[in-house]
Amino acid sequence: MHSTLASDLANFDALLERTRRHAVAALASLDDRPAALAPPPATLRALPEEGAGLAGALEEFVARWSAGFSGSAGPRYLGFVTGGATPASLAGDWLTGVYDQNPTAGIDSAAPDLERETIARLRELFGLSEAQQGVFVTGATMSNLVGLALGREWLGERNGVNVSEQGVGALGAVRVLAATPHSSVYKALSVLGIGRQAVRKVPTLAGREAIDLVALEAALAESEGVPVIVVASAGTVNTVDFDDLQAIHALKARYPFWLHVDAAFGAFAALAPAYAPLVAGLDAADSICIDLHKWLNVPYDAAVQFTRRRDLQVRVFQNSAAYLGIPTDNPDFVHLTPENSRRLRALATWFSLAAYGRAGHAEIVARNIALAQSLGARLEGRRGFRLLAPTRLNVVCFTLAANADEARINAYVRAVRDLGEVFITSTVYAGTWGLRVAFTNWRTGEADVARIFDSLCKALDAVEASGR
Repeated sequence: MHSTLASDLANFDALLERTRRHAVAALASLDDRPAALAPPPATLRALPEEGAGLAGALEEFVARWSAGFSGSAGPRYLGFVTGGATPASLAGDWLTGVYDQNPTAGIDSAAPDLERETIARLRELFGLSEAQQGVFVTGATMSNLVGLALGREWLGERNGVNVSEQGVGALGAVRVLAATPHSSVYKALSVLGIGRQAVRKVPTLAGREAIDLVALEAALAESEGVPVIVVASAGTVNTVDFDDLQAIHALKARYPFWLHVDAAFGAFAALAPAYAPLVAGLDAADSICIDLHKWLNVPYDAAVQFTRRRDLQVRVFQNSAAYLGIPTDNPDFVHLTPENSRRLRALATWFSLAAYGRAGHAEIVARNIALAQSLGARLEGRRGFRLLAPTRLNVVCFTLAANADEARINAYVRAVRDLGEVFITSTVYAGTWGLRVAFTNWRTGEADVARIFDSLCKALDAVEASGR
């Protein structure tokens, strides 16, 4: 064994304790660490011939990199619908590395069964039936990709084509109907060979991001019985708007289509009784995307993909290597996702669900919704700001009341960032440049709303004073 490795192994306890102390200090500093910051200039170093050992690597990380990391795990990082990591999920993530399981197959470990139990608990959390079979993937982008791959295979099934064997070229042109699809849907369609241009945007309801059902039915009728994919939104990025999932599903009685629902964070409305009707009908979807490193507050990366057609999933993703076996009625995960080897990302989720249960996670959701409503009300009553949409759930979508063009909005985002208190992101809604404040972090409380609002106001004053 290399001498440095041998030394690290001999001193593992002390080195891990040293790492633990750094981690605890980093977490304790979240309230003071800038929510986001302009990345400092970086000088990249070459690979050393002889390493410095774990202690030396930790020292170099602290000296060169840690100060440039944002407080994205903290209570006022409100961009990109980013959650944090609950204490239990963080512990689970550490143990994921400790045990280093590869839950590809069930021949050598209980890890795949832990993942199956976690999936079952998530299914219960979101009010889904046992008809929805799930699997862990890296994030919402991969969850959308898997669901749309199953839709592609279903289209082939309807047209007498085995796409997984013959290729997407044998299928011909594909139509994808959606009103407000997330950008990851376009990426998935590109990867799947369907193409971004396959998306036909369906009109939305007036003043909404939700699909107009009359327009959707007209688009389905125009397909003249040719099967299509419908991508429905359960929580849009800008305004957290929801398509009427029950009404969309009812259209399947007259028109053939695969219903994929992007519920990346909107699925969590199921945990708040007043908002649960927004996801009524989710269980009827053919495939569902739900992101866990958003509102479940587990570390990156973790998402779940559900489907009613596991047989299609096996057809698309099965691995034919003899040493991995053939798919059974309870297929190994190697036959269900694009990955063969995969980390046991279910463990962090299992820990958080076991530690806090439904009630703990429901409280996070309810609190975040209330905080978003509180900030929305403050912004609505302050000169210089204008809400672009009602605060429907956990995202406040607003703009500057004057000169809200791309340059000024981005200057404002940088001004907010540079104050260090909060981080928000820009967007375009209904043709207007605006801003999004997304509440998903388990740490965020009412006191943070006051600090957030104060910082947003100071940034506006700074932009106005600069003449930008």
